[in-house]
Amino acid sequence: MSGAVRRFDVAVIGGGSAGLAASITAARQGARTVLLERQGSAGGMGTAALVHSFCGLYLLRQEPGAVLANPGFCGEIERRMIEATGMGPQRFGRVDVLPQHPVEFARIADGMLAAESGLETRFHTVVTGVEREADGWRIDLADGGRMFCKALVDASGDAVVAGWLGGGFAVAPAAVLQRPAYVFGVRCGAVLDDAGRLRVSGLLVEGLRAGALPSAAMGLSFRASGRPGEVFGSVDLTGGVDGAEFDPLDPACLTALETTGRRVAHEAVRHLAERDPEWMGAYVSHWPARAGIRESRRWIGEHVLTGDEVTAGATFEDQIALATWPMEMRETARGPKLRFPVDDRPCGIPLRCLKPAGLERLWVAGRCISTDHEAQASTRVMGTCFATGEAAGREAAKVADA
Repeated sequence: MSGAVRRFDVAVIGGGSAGLAASITAARQGARTVLLERQGSAGGMGTAALVHSFCGLYLLRQEPGAVLANPGFCGEIERRMIEATGMGPQRFGRVDVLPQHPVEFARIADGMLAAESGLETRFHTVVTGVEREADGWRIDLADGGRMFCKALVDASGDAVVAGWLGGGFAVAPAAVLQRPAYVFGVRCGAVLDDAGRLRVSGLLVEGLRAGALPSAAMGLSFRASGRPGEVFGSVDLTGGVDGAEFDPLDPACLTALETTGRRVAHEAVRHLAERDPEWMGAYVSHWPARAGIRESRRWIGEHVLTGDEVTAGATFEDQIALATWPMEMRETARGPKLRFPVDDRPCGIPLRCLKPAGLERLWVAGRCISTDHEAQASTRVMGTCFATGEAAGREAAKVADA
C-alpha cells in the first residue's frame, strides 16, 4: 500500500473479540472506521487459537439458568452463536459458559463486519508503529502505507501501542504470568462422557509415568466440539526456551510454544489411538494459527482495577461493563485455580480502565485494559472483552465526532 495517507475517524488495532466489538460499535455510531488485523480472520483467541468457549458472558449465581451479564454486543454474539451451533450455555462447576466453534465464529464475524457500510476490514495487515499528531494518530504499516485516524483503539491484546510509545504499561513477573494454552482439533469417534474422559485421563497418566509421553502432556484434556467425530484437545504450556523465562512477547519463546504444542498433541493422540478402541484411527485434524496467550503487557490507565476490587465486587460511577468471571489463575501448567468474588458479586469495570493515563484520543479494550495481574485473570476472557470493546468503540466514536 502506498500513495496518499488514508484518513478515518476511528482505527482499531486487533480484530479479536474486543476489536471486533469496538470496530462494529464505532461504525454503528456513524464513525468511518478501519479494523486492522494481522491474521486472516477476526475472533482472536476464539479463532486463531481455537479457544472454544465464551467465558464471562454470564453472571455468577447459585441458581440454575444462565443470565447475561452485559447486554448489547454480548447478547448479539450469544444469539448468533447459539443459532450457529445449536448449543446453549453449559454449566461447569460454579460457572456458565457458552460453547463456541472457531469455524462458526470466523463466519459470524465476517458477516457482522461486512454488514457495516462505514467499516473497512483489513486482514493480513501488520501495524509497525503509531505516532501522536495534533488531532489524532498516524499509523505506519508493514507494507509501507500510512493511515491517519482521529481516535485510536488498542485491542491488540499485547498493548502494542504502549510498546511503540515506550511506556505506560505493566507486565507481571515472568514466574507468575498466566501460562498459555495450546488447543488443537482431533478427528476421532470417541465418546467423551464422564467415563470416556476418565479413561482418557488414565491412559495419559500411564503414558507419562512410563515415559511414553513428554512431561508437557501433564494436564492435557479433551472436550467434544459439538460436531460428530470431532473433539478439541487443550494443554497448558510452561513457555520459555532452553531454560529461559516465559516471555509472551519474544518470538523465540512463542516458537518454542508452537513446536512443543504440536509435538505434545501428536504424541498424545497417537498414544490414545494405540491403546483405546474408541480412539483407533484418531488423528490431529487441525492446528491453531497460534498458541493461546492469556497475559502479556497491560496498559496503565486512569484507574488500575485490582484483584481486591474484583474479589469485593466493587462498583464505580463510571463503570461500563461487569466482570463476572472468577479470577482464573494459571500461573503454572498444572491447571487453574479459581478465586470467586464474595457472594458471587460482579465487579464493575470503570471507563477509566479503558483510558490510558495522559494520552488523548486513545482507548484500549480486551485483555490489555488497565488492571493488575490478579484482576486481569478475570477480565481477560472473551465475554468481558466483547463488553470492553463495545465501550471503547462507542467512546472512540464520540471523540472522533467532537
